[in-house]
Amino acid sequence: MISTALAESGTTTGLAAFFEQQFHDLTVGNILAGLGLGLLVGLLVAFTYKICYRGVLYSPSFSLTLIMMTLITTPVVMCIGSNIALSMGMVGALSIVRFRTAVKEPLDTAYMFWALTMGILLGAKLYLPAILVALGIAGILFAVTFIHFSNKAAYLLVVHYDEAAEEDIQQLLRATVRQRRLRSKTVTRASAEMTVEVRLDDRQSLVANVLSIEGVYDATLVACQTEAGV
Repeated sequence: MISTALAESGTTTGLAAFFEQQFHDLTVGNILAGLGLGLLVGLLVAFTYKICYRGVLYSPSFSLTLIMMTLITTPVVMCIGSNIALSMGMVGALSIVRFRTAVKEPLDTAYMFWALTMGILLGAKLYLPAILVALGIAGILFAVTFIHFSNKAAYLLVVHYDEAAEEDIQQLLRATVRQRRLRSKTVTRASAEMTVEVRLDDRQSLVANVLSIEGVYDATLVACQTEAGV
């Protein structure tokens, strides 16, 4: 019985030492604080991306990816800490990862780096700098998007018409659309088709006005994305 008690006592002591070693530098409170702040900062990054997005098709899954990148990076950096062996292992693991998803927008890459940076700062327990950096970058993006570089949405106006109605169409566009550019024009024996890039706010009135011109068969307005991504 004495040996059994000693064995149980040794097992208990071993478990206590194991848990003490595991949570020596990384406490449960630090983990919860890092994940909680990571969630808030990740939500801020995703919200900024959603509000400032100026592409054709917004992707909710990418916003969720930004949140997950912040949450995942935070505990990884916490666990690495100042351990050189873990740091080298992390670098080696990342070196063999191949990302197959193509990033269509250059700005999306910046958001991904933003989320990773926030995770690194939070994982290093630099909570106040992380919050200040997140709020500062979000404020700059909001200011750049809505104050200095705000622009009207870009569309492609595709008009199928009789060639005799082209002058009336051009007069209407000159009167109602300031920013426009001819993209293509096709003329056949029976009719003609013209594609014009336009920037405007009121989409429905333009289509209705074009259709009211005699000789216009149909008009289609399609959202487009220019090289600048706006």
